[in-house]
Amino acid sequence: MTTRQKLSFAGAVILATGFFVLFVGGGSRHAIGLVLRPMAETFGWGRSTLGTAVALFLFVSASCMFITGLLADRFPLRAILGGGLLVSAVGIGLMSLATEPWHVYVLYGIVFAIGNGIASITPVGVMITRRFPERAGFANAFAISGMGLGQLLIISALAAVLVTIGWQSVFIWLGAINLILFPLVMWAVSQGEARRPGDDAATAVEPSGLTTREALKTKNLWLLLAVYAVCGFQDFFVSTHIVAFAQDTGVATLLAGNLLAFMGLAGLLGVIAAGVWSDRFGPIGATIACFVVRIAIFSLVLINKEIISVTAFALLFGMTYWITAPLTVVFVRNAFGSRSLGALSGMVTMVHHMCGGIGAYLGAAVFDAHGSYDASFMLMLGCSVLAIVLTAGLARTPEPVRIHS
Repeated sequence: MTTRQKLSFAGAVILATGFFVLFVGGGSRHAIGLVLRPMAETFGWGRSTLGTAVALFLFVSASCMFITGLLADRFPLRAILGGGLLVSAVGIGLMSLATEPWHVYVLYGIVFAIGNGIASITPVGVMITRRFPERAGFANAFAISGMGLGQLLIISALAAVLVTIGWQSVFIWLGAINLILFPLVMWAVSQGEARRPGDDAATAVEPSGLTTREALKTKNLWLLLAVYAVCGFQDFFVSTHIVAFAQDTGVATLLAGNLLAFMGLAGLLGVIAAGVWSDRFGPIGATIACFVVRIAIFSLVLINKEIISVTAFALLFGMTYWITAPLTVVFVRNAFGSRSLGALSGMVTMVHHMCGGIGAYLGAAVFDAHGSYDASFMLMLGCSVLAIVLTAGLARTPEPVRIHS
């Protein structure tokens, strides 16, 4: 095998590894939305109980993403991703035994959150950007499409499981899937990261640019954090509550569960388009387009809640759901360089997920208080307008990246 063939093999392995880690992580994370209503009804809980668990999950996993970003700048990614999968398997698998709210808070909100935050988009993004520096947008979009496909295939399969043998089996299957992936990832990353003659010259990226402390002093970083805060606030509100909302409007349980799954399929189109667009024109336009679509669909669901409108809302929102994910490392690298790529992309993702927790909880609290999601939809509509303004501000304030020798 020639050096070039070895590099191509290593790159393919890295890309496939990132895809499957996010495939399993994406499907596992969204399962709570699938079981929200039947689990709450089984124990007589309010939806805000599980909404609180989702908020805790997002806060903990987001914190772990930032910490993992710091570690990814310094340590081998095999141990990071493998460890995350093991912890995920334990946390999500034991959810099948939960009978009290505190069980859910500990198992889903803390244990699974730690694992899912470690084996997440942050180390995967760093791993792929190092291997494909010239096509970072498309390569990350391909890997992140695994999240959408995982949401489609895993949630679709688990929706059938839910209908036939109950919500406990959903968590058992998810634990098994995470456990099975562990040895495969340990082998694959060791192959993909192996140093062979010529690898360093062909693939290494000099760690140049701003430090985390220097980036925090720039306007661009704070605007970027604000844009991703709004995005996460909307993303996890919808993904947590879309199945319950659809059921509330008269959609059958199996179809409602499949709406969440098919949001993942729609997301494949959006994320690949965003990656290609980003490599050619930069990430700003794709981000603005994401929020323009959201203005339209939040308006739609406020006006009309027929089954066809709810379905259109779910699919079109799904198309926007992953758009900003592959753009994170592109935004960070373009504005601040690669010196602190893991830490800064982890920070942006952390803010995205923490605000997602607020969105998930707020949606549940609003529903419990008013018996409707309308007030939440109105808030999300206003947030879309705000995000466009913030993104436009980001486009108007380029800041040069200082290079450290």
